[in-house]
Amino acid sequence: MLREGQRHTVTVEGFSSQAHGVARVDGQAVFVKGALPGEECDIFIEHVGHNAVWARVERLCAPSPQRTGPDCPYYAQCGGCQTRHMTYPAELDFKAGKVQNALRRIGGIDPGAVVIHGCQDPARYRNKVQFPAAPGPKLGYFQARTHTVIDVADCLLTPACAAPIRAAVLEWMARFHVSAYDERAHAGLVRHLYLRVNAQGEALVCLMANSHSLPHESELVSLLRQAFPWLIGISLGTNTRRTNVVLGEQYRTLWGQDHLMDTLCGLRFKLSVPSFFQVNRPQAEALYALAGQYAALTGGETLLDLYCGTGTIGLTLADRAKAVIGVEAEAAAVADAVENARRNGVENARFLCADAGQAAVQLAAEGVRPDVVVVDPPRKGLSPQALQALLDLAPQRVVYVSCDCATLARDLKALRGRYVLSAVEAVDMFPRTYHVETVCLLALRP
Repeated sequence: MLREGQRHTVTVEGFSSQAHGVARVDGQAVFVKGALPGEECDIFIEHVGHNAVWARVERLCAPSPQRTGPDCPYYAQCGGCQTRHMTYPAELDFKAGKVQNALRRIGGIDPGAVVIHGCQDPARYRNKVQFPAAPGPKLGYFQARTHTVIDVADCLLTPACAAPIRAAVLEWMARFHVSAYDERAHAGLVRHLYLRVNAQGEALVCLMANSHSLPHESELVSLLRQAFPWLIGISLGTNTRRTNVVLGEQYRTLWGQDHLMDTLCGLRFKLSVPSFFQVNRPQAEALYALAGQYAALTGGETLLDLYCGTGTIGLTLADRAKAVIGVEAEAAAVADAVENARRNGVENARFLCADAGQAAVQLAAEGVRPDVVVVDPPRKGLSPQALQALLDLAPQRVVYVSCDCATLARDLKALRGRYVLSAVEAVDMFPRTYHVETVCLLALRP
């Protein structure tokens, strides 16, 4: 029986879904952080849980040729990345295998080898950054599986402007004794530093605070503008709730604009602080191109975009469809979608503020039956109402865009009585993490 504190020599057999190595000791699976398949290593058992055993590598006896030295000094502590100890081709192989294994194990579907579209440049791809604050003051990222903030001076996933902007905020906090938020005590002012960057290199900054105002706001503005000349707006967001949620509901502009403009697939989008937008623009365009290929629109179809958010997928496909109907439960996102359609001159799209079940009832009452449905649900996958809506509407094709291949596999299993999986490909939207996007094409059974 395995116990905490034991040492064993193992050969790593494969990967877990979170990029940990998997080995076996006396027939029991052990998850080994930082280990790669094929490696022989000495491990130390750190935790024995009810359903899993966790260990760390103490010595590499036979390293994998796919191993590489982490290029980030914070990698051992920071929880933002999970795959910097392997080469990028090895990371892509892991992610393609992750999708394939989830579909087989959970969905009962054998998709064959899964093609994955890698990122041309896996460095500094994020166009949105959220740094949590902590007493010190610190601005950085959480240590893995904790809420301990690691003070990260420069993150290799973020745009280059993030480092000087972060330094300016820390200078302001130190100079004027502005407190950082302590989540245990629910005290302190600065909770998060948030920034967005567009394709032109302009940036929008927001400080999320446990207050409706900050001391020395004009000095903060001055320091930030000096730190990054292409700053176009600075906002203060208020979040006084005792919660882990980052954003609040009230925002005040301290200087400049409260939004920036960005482009995606040739369309223009207005992005305020709360607006949803894909964090990796080039890979988002690859993802949407794949969704468009699977939708196979010829100009005569009605396209239903469930979980449409601010309308990005549906609007990028509108010029190939007769009509686009977007469905989203969040009223603010629907308002953004309507504005995005107007801004881009898209006249054949309309948007419903409803859940999937309500939308199905409304469309049936109108006599509308979509030919193609695109779904892009959150990590938890399709709701029961959305699953039933797909079965009731029975479109000829369903394009499923997923950010979690486990819930994708679960939903495909629920739909396979009416639909057959025709194609599946993966897109690496988040290099250096274990996350992967998947696009599937489902065809209605005859």
